[in-house]
Amino acid sequence: MNNKNKANLSIYDVPETYQRYLCEIYAISLTKKGAWVNNKEIAEKLNVNPASVSGILYKLKENNLIVWKPRSPIRLTKEGKLIAQHLSETKAILEIFFKKVLKIKDIKLIKELSCEMEHHISIEVKTKFQEFLNGYLKL
Repeated sequence: MNNKNKANLSIYDVPETYQRYLCEIYAISLTKKGAWVNNKEIAEKLNVNPASVSGILYKLKENNLIVWKPRSPIRLTKEGKLIAQHLSETKAILEIFFKKVLKIKDIKLIKELSCEMEHHISIEVKTKFQEFLNGYLKL
């Protein structure tokens, strides 16, 4: 990933590790005033050392995916938020697919599969999945 214009950023341009951090920052930010998140919250959610979080934060900032300075709160940029929203929506669609179409009963398995697969689904495929579910479930 480089620092070129990110306007047409594809999910495939962002390493999966970065995607996981963006998802966690996004999820935490939804519960915060101003959407600002701190390093400790991310570390706790991902069950990693805060120093490890800082290393990834530098990379996310370098790629214009977050607004951040060391020892300061973190917020997603427009690009970072778009990627995180795409991943969140994709995960929700996959969970519905596994639960309602494939009739998988194991909720833990559904969550694990959805979390792993969300990182490999393009916007086009997500849209097709949604269209399929709308027709199948008569939404």
